[in-house]
Amino acid sequence: MSESHPTLRAVTERIKQRSHKTRAHYLDTVQQAAQRSRQRPLSCGNLAHAVAAVPELDKLRIVEWTAGNIGIVTAYNDMLSAHQPFEKYPELIRQTARKAGGTAQVAGGVPAMCDGVTQGQPGMELSLFSRDVIAMAAGIALSHDVFDAAVFLGVCDKIVPGLVIAAATFGHLPCIFLPAGPMTSGISNDAKSKVRQLYVTGQVGRKELLDVEMQSYHSVGTCTFYGTANTNQMLMEFMGLQLPGSSFINPNTPLREALTVAGIQRALAMTRQSGSYKPVSEILSAEAFVNGMVGLNATGGSTNLVLHIVAMARAAGWLIRPEDFADLSRMTPLMARVYPNGSADVNHFHAAGGLQFVIRELLAAGLLHEDVETVAGRGLTHYAQEAFLNADGTVEWREGASVSHDHDILRPYHDAFQPSGGLERLQGNMGEAVIKVSAVKPEKRFVEAPARVFHDQQDVKKAFEAGELNQDCVCVVRFQGPKANGMPELHSLTPPLSVLQEKGFKVALVTDGRMSGASGKVPAAIHLSPEAADGGAIACIQDGDMIRLDADNGILEVLAPNFAQRSPVKADLSANDCGMGRELFQVFRQAVGTASNGAISLFNEGAVS
Repeated sequence: MSESHPTLRAVTERIKQRSHKTRAHYLDTVQQAAQRSRQRPLSCGNLAHAVAAVPELDKLRIVEWTAGNIGIVTAYNDMLSAHQPFEKYPELIRQTARKAGGTAQVAGGVPAMCDGVTQGQPGMELSLFSRDVIAMAAGIALSHDVFDAAVFLGVCDKIVPGLVIAAATFGHLPCIFLPAGPMTSGISNDAKSKVRQLYVTGQVGRKELLDVEMQSYHSVGTCTFYGTANTNQMLMEFMGLQLPGSSFINPNTPLREALTVAGIQRALAMTRQSGSYKPVSEILSAEAFVNGMVGLNATGGSTNLVLHIVAMARAAGWLIRPEDFADLSRMTPLMARVYPNGSADVNHFHAAGGLQFVIRELLAAGLLHEDVETVAGRGLTHYAQEAFLNADGTVEWREGASVSHDHDILRPYHDAFQPSGGLERLQGNMGEAVIKVSAVKPEKRFVEAPARVFHDQQDVKKAFEAGELNQDCVCVVRFQGPKANGMPELHSLTPPLSVLQEKGFKVALVTDGRMSGASGKVPAAIHLSPEAADGGAIACIQDGDMIRLDADNGILEVLAPNFAQRSPVKADLSANDCGMGRELFQVFRQAVGTASNGAISLFNEGAVS
């Protein structure tokens, strides 16, 4: 194992220095909660309510506090393919806990929406805010204060970040995340993308499109592309919050069940009653979050995690800024090509060596912190091990792949696909933004073209259909930030912009909104901050203004001599106020912070500036 990279050390140290006050305050609150938990101040009436519905043996164990009681927080629903397998987890967890001498109760459920269902729809405007609702709902579940550990059942986009925020808030509890795994592979991602582009140009109809989509999303488990859901799973391993090798095992398989059993055994082994107390606050170190950012860059993960890592870290008292991502990206080689950054899916990635190979390589190169606490034990080297099923149905961890089994999907750090991870910070007279270039060809990373300004993604599609965008252009889609309309993903713009790019036009997207974790080959400057609804400079752009997007040099600017003297335009945002539940989220739009600070609505913005 090499000495750690100087950039790794420098970024970690500046996060610690920046976060001195907030982390100290966080640890103080954790210590107070731990002290209160040790005293067990519940009255007889409190306890009677807590155990009224449980079997007699469980009731006795809980009342006497002789064994660990696990609180299960579940995001189960059977509309999400990724979360449908969680239906049967609670009973397996209860049985496993009893055999180990402990107990388990479902503490509560949290909402779990599917961004794939709501893409381009009004419901997508609730998506980002659902992260904070999930954190709050999990907080309510655990507020009963009868649990010695927490187990979180969640996989997808905003769900895992929301659950991590809750876990950090209950930092005195040992916590572990139990995934459900990806669906088996369906139609290839290249074939799916081709039909999507044919559809937007009118060359195939809705029937053909629906047929291809249903061949792609066809079974239980996460969608198999490397979007936000599967990036979440990567993050949980890099940060040591779930068991090694557990991310990409398919649902309803013997190994998947064995990993769930092993996860519960580990949760009980970390409780105070076990004698090896390990609260999650010790796992959520600055080093763990830096490791997560390195993993994001090394694997070409979703840009949504740029927002979520900032928010999760803030819950644990750490202040992370866009420049931290940018510096780590420049240090980290891109070692994986998984759709949308390649043609493979996560099942192919796992078979090629997967996360265990990536972690082994990065540790060898000194690009990760090894000396960290994890749910598997101290040291990230645990996560270079792969999970295997023994003949007796238990899990055994053995050394993972030391070589890539497919160099088109996975490569060692010294022979990476590119020397940097591809997440870049853009700055200029518009503010600051983020761009992911791991799937963008080098010759497409510089665009200088006139602006076409829109206030609604549907208007972009109409202009495309009318042939108005058949030119070099930068599509500026504004009033898409968190305060304007909840910062929806604009993934539905990818097919038309891809068509324009393939016609030979220089094209880019600039927005204060988000792109999906599945965004790819079109250069997209996203999360622009300050946003238009805050009077940001993006609200001053006019049709025809020349815009320069230079991803390689981190530049995003408007080339207009009078730009600084312009006043921002206003927009009628009343249509975002109601319908599909949006009327319930006005308080979030009013309270939310900037994208640069994770679009957080749960914490004081001034504390993270």
